[in-house]
Amino acid sequence: MRWRRENLRHRLTRGYTGPVDEVGELLDGHRAHGAFLLRCAMAPPWSVVIDDGAAVGVIVLVRGVVHLLREGDPALRLGPGDVAVVRGTLPYLLADDPATPPAIVIGPGQQCRTVDGVDVATSFGLGLRTWGNSDDVEGAPCAFLTGTYERPSQVTGRLLDAIPDVVVVRAADGGVAAARLLADEFGRDAPGQDVVLDRLIDLVLVSALQVHFARPGVAAPPWWRAREDPTVGAVLRLLHDRPAEPWTLDGLATAVAVSRATLARRFAGLVGEPPITYLARLRLDTAADLLRDTTAGVEAIGRRVGYANPFAFSAAFRRRFGTSPSAYRQEPRRAG
Repeated sequence: MRWRRENLRHRLTRGYTGPVDEVGELLDGHRAHGAFLLRCAMAPPWSVVIDDGAAVGVIVLVRGVVHLLREGDPALRLGPGDVAVVRGTLPYLLADDPATPPAIVIGPGQQCRTVDGVDVATSFGLGLRTWGNSDDVEGAPCAFLTGTYERPSQVTGRLLDAIPDVVVVRAADGGVAAARLLADEFGRDAPGQDVVLDRLIDLVLVSALQVHFARPGVAAPPWWRAREDPTVGAVLRLLHDRPAEPWTLDGLATAVAVSRATLARRFAGLVGEPPITYLARLRLDTAADLLRDTTAGVEAIGRRVGYANPFAFSAAFRRRFGTSPSAYRQEPRRAG
């Protein structure tokens, strides 16, 4: 087990995402990019309002019980090993008991204050990536990990749009294996550890959604199901791996050894749109990520996603997002 853990650490640190995440190629645009990660050590009574405007939150229960409440929904009880994915920017409550009144509010930028507005970030800090009201971090009655994504990437947003506001994967139903590894790794302070944790929280999120889409009666988005088709799945991997290549329908058909007509029919039937239409949107959504997440120039980003002409890139981007690439970069981040 130790060898497997160290081997996984090595692969994650080096950016390897192959067998670790079986849909990693399809979702290669999804990366945490420094998602806010925190271990919470709590002693009852406690109740925290999460009102940070983040697009996605991931909660991993390590010990004890947490109740998750969103307005208009019944309380969800989470136990050890359970994983919850919370989608959307509306506030929600985490508490030891649904009846415990809120005492702390976590706001945008992970600002921590009492319900009366008093800053308590310092007084609740408990060391490396750890926060809470318990003096005994290792022995706190309740411990859980949180990963907060301020916004979904434009690419992965298509995936998040297909799920309910809250997805829960129960430990009793098999859980998420990566969640256990994340808990093991969280307290370590080793070189490259932030990269390891970023990759692991990505893996927890994607793995939880895999479990969700595999459930009976759950309608996975067409492009998600399409990855299982040997022909369409291969094309999706090509498009995500090499979006800048000047793909044509003929070129893709040749690459996967099927006829042009067969590829066009099968891809549109499974994904819901032609391959080149899918590619055009993928390129622009990827460009939107790069504009927000890198300092690369607009022209360089255009070339990276397949536009040799900066004017053509700007025109296509404006049609997709209603604004120029430069203006999009300067806008406040859109939560979702």
